[in-house]
Amino acid sequence: MTYLVTVGLIFLIMLAGIAVERLYRRFAASNPQLGPFRDTSKCGSCSAGSGCSDTPCDADAARPAAPR
Repeated sequence: MTYLVTVGLIFLIMLAGIAVERLYRRFAASNPQLGPFRDTSKCGSCSAGSGCSDTPCDADAARPAAPR
């Protein structure tokens, strides 16, 4: 019984994650003024210290800021 409950909980958590992702996509599409949709194809962000993106975070920081 414990095994079935555990499998069921894992499945529900997975479905909840998918639902949150879809809600986030819908919210980002209907509110473009809040910024671009987060790209989930990358495995991290520079603030998290991830080293698996195509360009290193240092290259992004070395670029001059856009004039305002």
